[in-house]
Amino acid sequence: MILSLALRSLRHRAFTVALTVLSIALSVSLLLGIERLREEARESFAATISGTDLIVGTRTSAVHLLLASVFRIGEPAGGLRWTSYRAIADQPAVAWTIPLSLGDSHRGYRVLGTTDAYFAHYGYGDHRKLVVAQGRAFSGPHEAVLGAEVARTLGYIIGSELVLAHGGGDVSFSLHTDQPFRVSGILAATGTPVDRTVHVSLDAIDALHAPVRAAAEVDPLAAALHAADAPPAAREADRTITAVLVGLRSRAAALSVQRSVNTFAPEPLTAILPGATLAELWSLVAVAEQALRAVSIMAVVVGLAGMLVALLTGLAERRREMAVLRAVGARPAQIFGLVVGEAACLAVAGVAAGLAIVQAGLALAQPWLAAHLGLFTGARWPSTYEWQLMALVVVAGTLVGILPAWRITRQSLTDGLTVRA
Repeated sequence: MILSLALRSLRHRAFTVALTVLSIALSVSLLLGIERLREEARESFAATISGTDLIVGTRTSAVHLLLASVFRIGEPAGGLRWTSYRAIADQPAVAWTIPLSLGDSHRGYRVLGTTDAYFAHYGYGDHRKLVVAQGRAFSGPHEAVLGAEVARTLGYIIGSELVLAHGGGDVSFSLHTDQPFRVSGILAATGTPVDRTVHVSLDAIDALHAPVRAAAEVDPLAAALHAADAPPAAREADRTITAVLVGLRSRAAALSVQRSVNTFAPEPLTAILPGATLAELWSLVAVAEQALRAVSIMAVVVGLAGMLVALLTGLAERRREMAVLRAVGARPAQIFGLVVGEAACLAVAGVAAGLAIVQAGLALAQPWLAAHLGLFTGARWPSTYEWQLMALVVVAGTLVGILPAWRITRQSLTDGLTVRA
């Protein structure tokens, strides 16, 4: 009976109730939306690179190697000799390798020298592979494959020419104008550092930095042509790379291969586990994660405060209603339960509407989030933690109704029936 009366009373005040439910729904949708995006951001960050078991570079810290090789942040610690790379690639436990060479840039975007193995084995997200959306992968030493953001921001299309610069800064005075590159392909958006990278072949990197073979050869183009005409073994003998992505035949061999690389005799090397290092790096920025959670919680508090204000301001209009109920035999406990029940109904309706807003919003925004932010979240069944959050909001909303319920039960019958001018 009390629940039925509460629902009828809410229908009688439909406009005020709708505004209160909307306030709670928006705050709950903000809470759930931030929580959903926070979880997906953590998962996407951890899956910036997937399917790679080890990252190998010269001796440096694990975080520095990860930032340089995966996120293209900072400068490489040094060059890893090609002979060392071949020794690692030839280990029986190694299934595939991707050599990476950094050090150049184009208008603020990093240039990555690699091989065809990059497009075949590099993974991100939930084991997604790179897709050449337009054109094809590079096949010559002066062809480049652009990340989606590079092509979109700089307005490049297939066939566009670009000039690389030495160094990783936004502005460079050392341009390789003698060796322009032509865009052969553009990658589909991934929401990862791949989108902000210009990809060329290792042979192209060698040609750009080919040494002058004689003092009389001051023409860099001639030096590059000499390097291109040299036998592959001769070119590779002097080649150095920044890092190597390693895929193993069995993940159980990761620790043993890591140990063998870290104790590599010919030169000091570092092998890291990408997942463990990504978790370590995420812990360094966890304060931002906690700040987002605090903002969402405060939004819910504001929504519940709005419900409390709506209930309290409506007490003056409902004193006669409650007095009539008391006059026909309603006990104070029933009046108390009526108001608390209304608060609970408002909280449940607000939570349900907030969940619907989040599900619909994420379903509609999923393509944009995946393409621009690398977040692959969408409409899905709420997690256990999200159900707990919604339950806490309902409980808190019910508790909010205690104060107005206590006040209305203290109103006297005579005062409630008195008509005031």
